[in-house]
Amino acid sequence: MARTKKVDLVEVAPNAVPPVCRLLDFGKFMYEKTKREREARKAHKIQELKELRFKPTTDEYHVGFKVKQARRYLSEGSKVKVSVVFRGRAITHPEVGKSLLDKVVEQLGTDAVVEQYPKMEGRSMQLVLSPPATKAKAAEKPVAVAAPVAPRSPVKVPRPG
Repeated sequence: MARTKKVDLVEVAPNAVPPVCRLLDFGKFMYEKTKREREARKAHKIQELKELRFKPTTDEYHVGFKVKQARRYLSEGSKVKVSVVFRGRAITHPEVGKSLLDKVVEQLGTDAVVEQYPKMEGRSMQLVLSPPATKAKAAEKPVAVAAPVAPRSPVKVPRPG
């Protein structure tokens, strides 16, 4: 049958009893399969984790600069890991790092959601921020808002006859 129709005989389920075969153009089938896989990869959003590093002695100007970078990363949909690296005796004052992280969160405001609160890991204190869910969902699907409809007044239609 495959030769008469000039198509390929493709075994679909070799483990089934009896084995299942289909008559189809194998080249076209493979092309469509790779096309579907490519579209699936294109639609898949890879979320990155960007890192911003501070020291407890970081100046106010540089904090503002880094906050601006964090805002850009969050608007692109990436998560941001903010870390304060303690060197030498600075480790004895973790409250300075905590206040710096709190200042970063305060400056970002509603542009970020705290996913992981500040915690010490070795010689650094880390905080993970993610983009707010409402903005991420709004960017994916635009929501159409219907205009309010004014109530209609009853119209009298004259009857014939």
